[in-house]
Amino acid sequence: MEHRDRLARMNAGLVESALKAQGRRIIVVDDTGLDDDLVRDMTEVLTSFCARLYGRRAAKHKTDAALRAARDA
Repeated sequence: MEHRDRLARMNAGLVESALKAQGRRIIVVDDTGLDDDLVRDMTEVLTSFCARLYGRRAAKHKTDAALRAARDA
């Protein structure tokens, strides 16, 4: 994979451990991520919250558009 955060937003280490137990490994091409665990964890948490927030916003816009389309039809 190119970037570690593409594997999992949070707890990529758990996925890595599960694969290692099966004799597999992950090769990260661009591993220029943060070395500090606390900073990396905070970044993962914030990314997760933002994705959830923007996902809800997009879902609301889609629902509103569908209701408008049903009303206009």
